[in-house]
Amino acid sequence: MSIPTHTDEGLTLGPVQMLVVGFEGDHFTGEIREELSRLRENEIARLIDLLLVKKNKDGEIEVLQQSDLDQDEAEQFGAIVGALVGFGAEGDEGVERAAIAGAQELEDGHVFDDHAVWYLSDAIPNGTAAAVALIEHRWAIPLRDKIANAGGITLADEWIHAADLIAIGLIGSSARETAQTEA
Repeated sequence: MSIPTHTDEGLTLGPVQMLVVGFEGDHFTGEIREELSRLRENEIARLIDLLLVKKNKDGEIEVLQQSDLDQDEAEQFGAIVGALVGFGAEGDEGVERAAIAGAQELEDGHVFDDHAVWYLSDAIPNGTAAAVALIEHRWAIPLRDKIANAGGITLADEWIHAADLIAIGLIGSSARETAQTEA
């Protein structure tokens, strides 16, 4: 059975990335929010849920939660995620029950709950902040669909960060130095 990543109401689910970011101090100027809005307006990315926890120097916490999904979209997203998890756990029999549970879980519009707030606040030192974001990559939906229509399947996918490229350079440099000293 194939579980669709869209509904008859038109919600299409693109690839979702979980991004966890830490911040020293409180240097928020609104630039991040502006960029998230720009990405949403241009159908590049959509913020499924964002949880930001700031802890001041005295250990008091401030919480911000934000989502681009309205309540219906959040419940539809929860139903799709629930159906996929249910299918993985129990096959066809688990899809409907898990879809209903997923929709109910997101009735409040957020994936992250109070447990996540306390987990983050315990994990960060005073005078810092941490954010966990679920970001849907809307730009990738047409590409994914074209690959699927051509019979392609994902064998692997991975983000490559600048630090990964630096590490590759270091490994290459080290290998060349070893080869030169052995020659």
